[in-house]
Amino acid sequence: MTTLTGGEAIVSGLVAHGVDTVFGLPGAQVYGLFDAFHQAQLKVIGARHEQACGYMAFGYARSSGRPGVFSVVPGPGVLNASAALLTAFGCNEPVLCVTGQVPTQFLGKGRGHLHEMPDQLATLRTYVKWAERIEYPGNAPTIVARAFQEMMSGRRGPASVEMPWDVFTQRADTAAAQMLEPLPAPQPDPDLIKQAATLIKNSKAPMIFVGSGAIEAGEEILELAEMIDAPVVAFRSGRGIVSNAHELGLTMAAAYKLWPTTDLMIAIGTRAELPASGFRWPYQPTGLKSIRIDIDPAEMRRIISDAAIVADAKAGTADLVTAVKKAGYVRSSDRREKIREATASAQAEIQRIQPQMAYLKILRDVLPANAIVTDELSQVGFASWYGFPVYQPRTFITSGYQGTLGSGFPTALGAKVANPDKPVVAITGDGGFMFGVQELSTAVQFNIGVVTLVFNNNAYGNVRRDQRERFDGRVVASDLVNPDFVKLAESFGVAAARVTAPDQFKAVLEKALKHNGPSLIAVEVPRDSEVSPWAFIHPPKP
Repeated sequence: MTTLTGGEAIVSGLVAHGVDTVFGLPGAQVYGLFDAFHQAQLKVIGARHEQACGYMAFGYARSSGRPGVFSVVPGPGVLNASAALLTAFGCNEPVLCVTGQVPTQFLGKGRGHLHEMPDQLATLRTYVKWAERIEYPGNAPTIVARAFQEMMSGRRGPASVEMPWDVFTQRADTAAAQMLEPLPAPQPDPDLIKQAATLIKNSKAPMIFVGSGAIEAGEEILELAEMIDAPVVAFRSGRGIVSNAHELGLTMAAAYKLWPTTDLMIAIGTRAELPASGFRWPYQPTGLKSIRIDIDPAEMRRIISDAAIVADAKAGTADLVTAVKKAGYVRSSDRREKIREATASAQAEIQRIQPQMAYLKILRDVLPANAIVTDELSQVGFASWYGFPVYQPRTFITSGYQGTLGSGFPTALGAKVANPDKPVVAITGDGGFMFGVQELSTAVQFNIGVVTLVFNNNAYGNVRRDQRERFDGRVVASDLVNPDFVKLAESFGVAAARVTAPDQFKAVLEKALKHNGPSLIAVEVPRDSEVSPWAFIHPPKP
């Protein structure tokens, strides 16, 4: 036993789990915690808004595979950060929020204490995987260990722990920090594996879909794909699991060309939003069979499959590869050629999405394969889902189905903190960037060398297009008045430049990537000049 404060007990648990960096914004309720961060010599990256703390932790987790940790005050602080926690929940990322509470004697009293919520813990539990309160320093080792166990077990996700204001500085005899092994994953059912192998054996044109749940199964998935000549497709979070440089690593634009003749869907670690949701791809081919491998049993109720294998993606795919080898598979002699033709055709067609594709091509040509790119809800961001080749997992980061405007820039900051030796580029629009523009000061203060691309069309471009096309040309609250982004960035101490056409972009981008510190490139795009990227995200039925 060691005498520790509540804050010190929490931090000892974080350190035991390998945490060396925390994103945070201190306040009265968590003073004791932040002092414990300092005493333990953790690196604390401050921010200018709580939402940025959460998104930096998200970017840290998504890009590294390690838990991202942030701390904010309760009540308004937690609510400001809730969008990031909700994004981490949707993207299945282990993000831990450590927050405070009213003093112990005020718990549940409804007295209107500073930052009090009616039931903060219950609120948190609606958008994180697991949440608990630590009411005594001696309870911290177990509860912190449980938080990490829950985040890293099964379908990963965010967690939160809260502690009353007074307990952060209360001292008590406390046991050593502990670690709990992740809960065991369900083992693949041999009968279902055999059934899936039979479905594959009887198929002529299978297609594999992957999501973030399959990130650690890339080798097994590629082996399966090459064995059965199946293209591997990702919508957002699974991109790079099979490289777009491999002829079987397809974007959704190319894959949709093969969809009409597909007879077997194999979905691994994904919600299957493209083929099975009904709101991305508008139909399923007649007679389509399906196989799913997912660690979350609930997924099997959401989409009914012919072979529903509840298992870790790596183990389930490995067993399936073995079973397919035993069952045998007869390849079609022209399958690879058809896949190559689909890729070439889609690549030619998406060139009409301009000027977005011109900028994305230069970005891909300049960046190394391991560079990290974060998207934003913007015209270039949307086009990047299929127009920006991705070569490695965890190098293309989106906000998933939450589609959180303003997430891209702070997410990139967290990714750069986790990967200081990799180039990190944030694709943003003028609307979304202004949600977190104040974090330019964070980038300068901590020398976080992200290159931020601000595509400025002086509008919420997608909203403006939808309003014009669907509501007889009436535009409401989607036109914007912006600052001079170059001057604004320079006022923060950020290196900045402006381009007005793609042919100016390469040289400016190369200079920004060589700069030892944060950079911003303002890309001026005339309003209403961008071709809609949506034909390849919501394609029409052939």
